[in-house]
Amino acid sequence: MTLELKENAVRLSAPASNACGVRAHRWPKDPQGRERPVEETTVEQTPDGAFRRQRNAFTVRFGNKPGQAPVEAGRYHILGALGCGWNRRQRIVIRLLGLEKAFVPEVIYGRDENGWKLTKTPGSVAELFGYDRLNDFYRATDPNFQGRGTSPTVIDLETGKVVTNNYHILSNDLETAWAPFHKQGAPDLYPQELRQEIDLLNQQLFDDINNGTYKVNFANSIGAARAAYTIFKARLADYDFRLASRRYLFGPNFTDSDVRLFQTLESYEFGYRRGFLESLHADEDEIVHVWDYPNLWAYARDLFQTPGFIDEPELFDLGYVPDENGNYSRDPFSEAGPTPQSVKDYRKSVYEKWLEPAGRENLSGSPLYSGPGVGGSYELWQFGAYANYYKA
Repeated sequence: MTLELKENAVRLSAPASNACGVRAHRWPKDPQGRERPVEETTVEQTPDGAFRRQRNAFTVRFGNKPGQAPVEAGRYHILGALGCGWNRRQRIVIRLLGLEKAFVPEVIYGRDENGWKLTKTPGSVAELFGYDRLNDFYRATDPNFQGRGTSPTVIDLETGKVVTNNYHILSNDLETAWAPFHKQGAPDLYPQELRQEIDLLNQQLFDDINNGTYKVNFANSIGAARAAYTIFKARLADYDFRLASRRYLFGPNFTDSDVRLFQTLESYEFGYRRGFLESLHADEDEIVHVWDYPNLWAYARDLFQTPGFIDEPELFDLGYVPDENGNYSRDPFSEAGPTPQSVKDYRKSVYEKWLEPAGRENLSGSPLYSGPGVGGSYELWQFGAYANYYKA
């Protein structure tokens, strides 16, 4: 199935924010003359200048066990930026499983020194509780909260408090605890027999790909940025080989892991890669493209054209389609104002590339691969404090 090439997409009611994708709000330029995000490049750093992401502050799970949040349709809104891969991951899973009315996504726009801004629209959490900032919900939940409220965050409409901002495992809860509200024929994104290996691959995906892009772009030393980029390229090559004989990462059916890889691939060219050029002081031909990996590139197109993996607001926010005036969402590296014709032509040509047939329909493949989890090590895997959570 293919998407239809559209000249225009729905215009968003507020400017798109790429803060989660490449940069956050700014502080004065660093010694290299770069404008850098505040917390990510000051607090969240190792002594050798590598980016070390902060922990998630709220980690309540969904379920019927003591201390868990009850699974009740319509009780929660998930707040997140369209430019944020952690949030798009949840949006994809919500669409694939048909949870849009049971677990309602709400878009937040823009971030500055006071955190993410809320937009007051009918039925929004900002209207219901009178808050202007995402951080207001964090302080209402924990008056001693220190840090930055993050995208995505789940808000309980009954209490006005944060349930979780733990994007690592939220999609797993949506795939399991929220099963009573899945649409008929929804895919099994977290099959029981593969869960330990999915968890292991997801950890690798997080370290080397999803967060790997931020390790490059938020590094305070060129050495740390180069090390992260070397690992990122090697992992793309690894997945390119894996996908030569498999339609998806675990064979014939896509899983939670495919959603996680796609969240980075879909925003790489117009977002992360632009940051790589700057962070690595590199020339255009020194930084890889997704299409440099033929199997990975065909796989990415396959998912891009699969209903549920991307929607019209995301197509606009990620820079694939223009608004009704023909202008594209501005990335953090471009000047404000109308989109130059050269940029329009390039964006349209890249979108057309994404719509080319993937030709992977006849692939199936084995769920078994060379790693991670081989040698029986997957049997030893314990998913943090949640080792027994998914056992039947």
